[in-house]
Amino acid sequence: MRSNLMKEGASRAPHRSLLKALGITDAEMKRPFIAVVSSKSDYIPGHVHLDTITKAVEAGIRNAGGVPFTFNTIGVCDGLAMNHKGMKYSLCSRELIADSIEVMLTAHPMDAAVFIPNCDKIVPGMLMAACRMNIPSIFVSGGPMMPGTHGSRRLSLTDMFEAVGSCAAGRMDEQEMSLLEERACPGCGSCSGMFTANSMNCLTEVIGMALPGNGTIPAVNAARIRLAKETGEQVMTLLKNNIRPLDIITPAALENALRADMAIGCSSNTVLHVTALSYAAGCPISLEYIDEIGRSTPQICKLSPASEVFLTDLNEVGGIQSMLKELDRRGLINRDIPTVSGTVGERLDGAPDADGNVIRRLEDPFRKDGGIAILFGNLASEGAVVKQGAVKPEMMVHSGPARVFDCEEDANDAILGGKIKPGDVVVIRYEGPKGGPGMREMLSPTANIAGMGLDDRVALITDGRFSGATRGASIGHVSPEAAAGGLIALVEEGDTISIDIPNRRLELLVDEKILEARRASLKPYIQNLTGYAKRYAQHVTSGSTGAVFDDMI
Repeated sequence: MRSNLMKEGASRAPHRSLLKALGITDAEMKRPFIAVVSSKSDYIPGHVHLDTITKAVEAGIRNAGGVPFTFNTIGVCDGLAMNHKGMKYSLCSRELIADSIEVMLTAHPMDAAVFIPNCDKIVPGMLMAACRMNIPSIFVSGGPMMPGTHGSRRLSLTDMFEAVGSCAAGRMDEQEMSLLEERACPGCGSCSGMFTANSMNCLTEVIGMALPGNGTIPAVNAARIRLAKETGEQVMTLLKNNIRPLDIITPAALENALRADMAIGCSSNTVLHVTALSYAAGCPISLEYIDEIGRSTPQICKLSPASEVFLTDLNEVGGIQSMLKELDRRGLINRDIPTVSGTVGERLDGAPDADGNVIRRLEDPFRKDGGIAILFGNLASEGAVVKQGAVKPEMMVHSGPARVFDCEEDANDAILGGKIKPGDVVVIRYEGPKGGPGMREMLSPTANIAGMGLDDRVALITDGRFSGATRGASIGHVSPEAAAGGLIALVEEGDTISIDIPNRRLELLVDEKILEARRASLKPYIQNLTGYAKRYAQHVTSGSTGAVFDDMI
């Protein structure tokens, strides 16, 4: 056992003494030590209940003969960090989470680990750490929040961000916004739509690092507690059989994840995180490969914010496994690969068939290709990402004048101030991994555009990124970013930008000689950074490589 490094032999008597100070008995000293890694905190709705999940996991571990040891990681709530300096630290936290887990599990050797994330960067950060440590591991999330309700209408956090723009445009009064504020987020769990947290929890299930139901069982259901207990028991089986993360997170498993990503219209952030995970697992994938998967995978689920269907609805009709089973009818899923509980095929065989409504049949998809598209062109020679499943049909092809802003705040002021007109293409730059730093999510400007009723006439492009709650013609991850000398740095007010999502093109329609002259006069981008933000900017790579640190490339 790996834990014997700190508990076996005469030389480890001091270590055993410290363990006994924790209340560990001689009998427990002989059992496997299992790490329980939780992101519990008191100010993230998706995490506030994770102590309950943790206790259930610990009970499962004890049921199966292990000794649990729990520690916590940091975690950023993107909703609370949105639209201010705090968002610069959201993506940055992914690397810190992975590093801190590596530190803890190396300094205190454990035999296996259970990871309990729920939101945004925490899921991929933990997955990356699991790859680094490569000890038997399993995940169980805190589960999705229930949708809010307002009469017969169901709500998510998207409605709140869009309400700000609606109020600014006079389409909603403050009294109604206050009422929505009370009802949009009814309790614990990751925000109720197919946003980044739920996307990553679903993909963790698809990859095979979590039990079926991980992505969709609501946070408040007793089934979530049972799932946590079963997860604690299952990690002991993984330990017995020596099944490790790198046995599961393979190219075939990542292909399954990308198929699912496209089929259910996940957050565009999954492109960053699956790419980063592929580097951690030693099997890097490219944006070209992701788009290839997208072109050949139909979108068969359309969830909030792209529709009024929620994760709870998907859960009721069989969840992620039923969706995968439908894709498997066309041979799109790798069946004969391991998961934390049997093979993929064994899991699918026990799932209900697609209901034809929430999970459409392959013969009647929402789209013939996937929910995410990768665009290339002179404005994004390394690629850009759009959640095309949430773009209105009339905006799939668009050309218009650039309205250029060097930070999110300036763009927001212009949008709320009524300065953005139908046909415009809002450009927000110097918000990339290095330029932000931290690649802020642009939910506020995109939600304000939608809330003002302009999402069918205005596009937005950025070297930053978007929340999974974003909808509309919102194109992010433009690479190379402005701070790295990308062409987006040369865009000027009034330049024509052409967007052609079906043909995967993003072009700045300016003569090359003019661009050469602009580049010659471009001033160096100077930042006055300190602390972790400074170190992050020095080491982070392009959004096209998942914004991982340079030592992973």
